[in-house]
Amino acid sequence: MPSLYLFPTLLADTDYRECLPEKNIEKILSCRCFIVEELRTARRFLRKIGFRTSFEQTEFYVLNEHTTDTQMQDYLQPLEQGNDIFLMSEAGLPCVADPGSKIVAAAQRKGINIIPLAGPSSIYMSLMASGFNGQNFAFLGYLPVKEDERIRKIRQTESRCYKENQTQIFIEAPYRNDKLLQTLLNTLQNDTLLCIASDITAENQSIQTRSVARWKQIPNLTIGKRNTIFLIYKP
Repeated sequence: MPSLYLFPTLLADTDYRECLPEKNIEKILSCRCFIVEELRTARRFLRKIGFRTSFEQTEFYVLNEHTTDTQMQDYLQPLEQGNDIFLMSEAGLPCVADPGSKIVAAAQRKGINIIPLAGPSSIYMSLMASGFNGQNFAFLGYLPVKEDERIRKIRQTESRCYKENQTQIFIEAPYRNDKLLQTLLNTLQNDTLLCIASDITAENQSIQTRSVARWKQIPNLTIGKRNTIFLIYKP
């Protein structure tokens, strides 16, 4: 049966054999149709894992925030012609904090067979390493950009930690990491736990959990422009 495969990609510039199952690689190397978020990144990744077919003989469909519903219907046509399609994200799992969920929703409405494949997820890997509650957690995506709205949202999420014993997880654009960090330290209660997980799976990976009070004691604390997951919790 022709299927839409959800194929995870790497989180960092590392050896793909350390993060991706061999059977997944074998399957994708035979595919000739891909839905991707950014063409250049996708082609570079495919070459890295050993894809040797000419790109002129390979179909690529670009899926991002500008893709229309009509285009998405066209993207699924190869399945109706008996061909598999691989959906790839820019990093990590497709459809999690990723526009791929739109094409999967369209495929579900058509009754298309969908096969999610295993691979790295910065969200789940940071949760695993944080020491926080892994049975009750929420991923919030990006917090508001406006400072007053952001502070209000941080206080709301902290309240959920206390009332519901729930881990709160969110992300930020790398160039705004340090601004968010300062807002967190200025807004959260001192005994709230904050985990900062940066560059997961990379050689310079850093995943550290401290109370807000202890984070404040670190002089000249910065994260820099690193891919980072933020988690807060109060046991």
